[in-house]
Amino acid sequence: MRLLRFNKPYGVLSQFTAEGRWQGLKDYIDLPGVYVAGRLDADSEGLLLLTNDGQLQARIADPRFKMEKTYWVQVEGLPDEAALAALRRGVQLNDGPTLPASARLLEPAPAVWQRNPPIRERKAIPTAWIELIIREGRNRQVRRMTAAVGHPTLRLIRAAIGPYTLEGLAPGAWAD
Repeated sequence: MRLLRFNKPYGVLSQFTAEGRWQGLKDYIDLPGVYVAGRLDADSEGLLLLTNDGQLQARIADPRFKMEKTYWVQVEGLPDEAALAALRRGVQLNDGPTLPASARLLEPAPAVWQRNPPIRERKAIPTAWIELIIREGRNRQVRRMTAAVGHPTLRLIRAAIGPYTLEGLAPGAWAD
């Protein structure tokens, strides 16, 4: 059994084939027989797991197994306790309510790499980092959750999936 941790940069799809302006995983990982366990949008960064074990792939990717996913989210504005409490309770999205999440401000902000291209920043509007831990995996769920509490996501980094973390991985790097 093989399990790879990959720090997916911004602009890379969670598939081996490139599409349009987005790169594919083949630009970073040239190993036959490994497949993505779960997805991460091209405009999101961070931990992506790949494996050659179909049962492990299903356990990681299938929401029924409720594997925790930890995200570091840079949001517009400074979330107050009410916004964080709403995320903890679960928020109403257009496809139904989310499960309760773990949510806290990250102070100080996490030491992360520069993004290329950089996020859009506005001088008059501060930003903050939130750690959000969810057990679901709906399409663009974290972005929709932060928007629902009035703090649009500017940058999204998945820091962990269950026990697997980004630790020691530069953007574009992978390890067994």
